[in-house]
Amino acid sequence: MPATPAVLSFSSVGFSWPDGSPVLADLDLLLPPGRAGLVGANGAGKSTVLRLAAGVLAPTSGHVQVGGEVGYLPQDLTLDVAQPVEEFLGIAPVRRAVRAIEAGSVDPADYDTVGDAWDVEERAVSELERLGLPGELLDRRLGEVSGGEAVRLGLARLLLARPDVLLLDEPTNNLDAAARARLYDVVASWPRTLLVISHDRELLERVDRIGELRAGGVRWYGGGYRAYAEQVAAEQSAAAQAVTAARSDLRRQPADRVEAERVLAQRRRYGAKMNATKREPKIVMGARKRSAQESAAKYQRVHEARLVEAHERLESAESRVHEDRTIHVDLPATAVPRGREVLTTRSLVLRTGAAVDLDLHGPDRVAVVGPNGSGKTTLLETVVGHLPPASGSVRVHVPVGYLAQRLDLLDDDRTVYENVAARAPQADPTAVRARLARFLFRGRVADRPVGALSGGERFRATLAALLLAEPAPQLLLLDEPTNNLDFASYDALVAALAAHRGALVVVSHDPVFLADAGVDRVVDLGPGQDTEGQM
Repeated sequence: MPATPAVLSFSSVGFSWPDGSPVLADLDLLLPPGRAGLVGANGAGKSTVLRLAAGVLAPTSGHVQVGGEVGYLPQDLTLDVAQPVEEFLGIAPVRRAVRAIEAGSVDPADYDTVGDAWDVEERAVSELERLGLPGELLDRRLGEVSGGEAVRLGLARLLLARPDVLLLDEPTNNLDAAARARLYDVVASWPRTLLVISHDRELLERVDRIGELRAGGVRWYGGGYRAYAEQVAAEQSAAAQAVTAARSDLRRQPADRVEAERVLAQRRRYGAKMNATKREPKIVMGARKRSAQESAAKYQRVHEARLVEAHERLESAESRVHEDRTIHVDLPATAVPRGREVLTTRSLVLRTGAAVDLDLHGPDRVAVVGPNGSGKTTLLETVVGHLPPASGSVRVHVPVGYLAQRLDLLDDDRTVYENVAARAPQADPTAVRARLARFLFRGRVADRPVGALSGGERFRATLAALLLAEPAPQLLLLDEPTNNLDFASYDALVAALAAHRGALVVVSHDPVFLADAGVDRVVDLGPGQDTEGQM
């Protein structure tokens, strides 16, 4: 059968930022029709790949080709809060022209504007409702919508345009559970070509193939996330076995050479003995001597070649082993005795109007859920004192640490060590570096400026600054902590939370993460919901 033509192709593509920092080098990528996911470590260049495919960036070298119209939803959607939603969706001129004609206009310009798009408003309302948004949003401005609604509006704009190639960068960020389910349906039913970057395992189950961007290349795996994970695990097991075999072979080489030298020495002694006793003709002894010298040289060449081959096999095997190290920390100072008061509220009403009854004792782990705009982030901001309540009171009885969605805890101009040390001013510098090493910041890596870190490194540094602070945080507040995380950073977060022995309040729409974080209670801020429930 003929090969399926690629809809998207990268040929020896390189990209560097204006300051010369390289992101991609000689990248080859072929994407056939269908739905595909793209995964890889933070900083590997996934978002850059999508921006190059969308034409937002131009390659420094090589060529990018896309077959058809492209629709691109960036990770961070920049909006003009004063812009009407209808203009953002690209339907404002047609909508105005239709209304003018319905009011009696006979201006040819109005008819030219409408063209064949007489049903544009009906289609727009249909796409909005498909994504769980009300049709009346068409008459509002972008400043009146929440972050999750903005993401869905961005997707609705693309669906209305009906592109041949749909590019989505972390589209589930800030989406509540209902909105995620609707997005899953869009991805699963997309009839053309789609490439999505996501850490959301459930979303990645809806694609036909997954490409892993690693070491400057893309390796494709058939199936969704579970199939990808199984294939990677099998590859890593085989690679680990190959490393063990190669190391064993390398260790054996000196012993083989010693044995070869023993045999050669034995032959030389025999030849010397024959020469001393004159038991063989001179011509025979000369031939024996030359043969021994040639054998010695041949043995040496053979064993040198074997040693080189053993080193090459080991290097090849080690290159196939992923070095996604995990953090290992112990945080005894975060422990809170069971039953001790951690957080109390009294008749608390948030600025959003939501009434919240939330008391925490000991190492309680609570998830705050609810639709976009229900006040989840507002609750956390109220607990830490960044926002005042509309009425009632909230009191925190233990040291608190807050990880906001923006990850703006750190100073970009200071090093990782300086940021962490500033939050533990009484700690011994050697102890701070030892603790940082457990977050995988060893040696000179800890002395890099935060502004120069990759996304995954920045997240680990933020976790370190939060959890290693003094006094140790006995209440952690996390706002959508899995947004934009690669799988290694996700594992680092889960490991850190496992080491934290205090209370936890986490805002998240990711049920897999909530289970991994050990959440045992849910506070639902949605209308008509019970305030609390068990996981």
